[in-house]
Amino acid sequence: MLARFKLDGFLTALLLVVLAAILWPEGGVTGGPLRVEWVASYGISIVFFLYGLTLAPERMRQGLAKWRVHIVVQLGTFALFPLVMLACGPLLRPLLPPDAWLGFFYLAALPSTVSSSVAMTSLARGNVPVAIFNATLSAFLGIFVTPILMAWFMETTGVSMPLESVIVKILLLVLLPTVLGQIAHRWLAEWTVRNAGWLKFCDRAVILAIVYNSTSDSIVGGIWSANDPWLVVTMTVISIALFFVIYELMRVPCKLLGFNREDTIACLFCGSKKSLATGVPLGHVIFGATPALGLILAPLMIFHFFQLVIVSVIANRYAQGAEAEAGASA
Repeated sequence: MLARFKLDGFLTALLLVVLAAILWPEGGVTGGPLRVEWVASYGISIVFFLYGLTLAPERMRQGLAKWRVHIVVQLGTFALFPLVMLACGPLLRPLLPPDAWLGFFYLAALPSTVSSSVAMTSLARGNVPVAIFNATLSAFLGIFVTPILMAWFMETTGVSMPLESVIVKILLLVLLPTVLGQIAHRWLAEWTVRNAGWLKFCDRAVILAIVYNSTSDSIVGGIWSANDPWLVVTMTVISIALFFVIYELMRVPCKLLGFNREDTIACLFCGSKKSLATGVPLGHVIFGATPALGLILAPLMIFHFFQLVIVSVIANRYAQGAEAEAGASA
């Protein structure tokens, strides 16, 4: 099933980690025997250092010229998503506990995913340099834009957020490691390519540790037991519906601006997806070690899974269409 949809084993690992938290939350809880929170706390800097280390500036330059596509993608990621979520607020708030509703807006405020957006754009025969540029730019902008959006949203909903301390954490744990990684890229570019597999493993291991820790804290703290068991189903339906709403709305500017097939694919795939790799460690910085973090991150984890499944199907259809067109013109 995963191979058919071009999905890697990270999704399986993510599901297993959540299952482990359900079966043995004491192991991953803060202060528990495994001390997972140490990895969750200090590993954040490792994730963003590796992000800076693997960021190739020359790839960014390849897609720079398509400025109209870039504007559409970034507005879709950081403006359309939050606006749609706010517009749906009157309908969704009665269905969700406050922390889950906060999680959905956090999902909407996050940057686009990098690796899967590029991979799916390539599979669909889209404009890969444009996808690389936009996914990378989105991830970098998210370091600043996401906390600002969350500070505004939480203030409007009456939830306090210590913005100054969050900014300090982001500068020290997120921005500084990213900059150091980008500086190190000058000397370690070839080493990074040779060891891409291990670097990816380290990056994802930290993300899984944060998920295990936050989910365990939520279970031990009684966050999940205090809510209806159908909450997961509700969040799943909302996540799938949200993806299709954004995906279809992104088609509108693509048609109005006359984007070609390749640019449209890159725009749709980058503008409709959200990054778990950025969202999980950044969420730990923004929200801290609250027991509700597991519930706040739940919409992101659900959306991440289904966005990959849905976009994989769409990308395969685009690829089949491109092959058919190539065969007809041959």
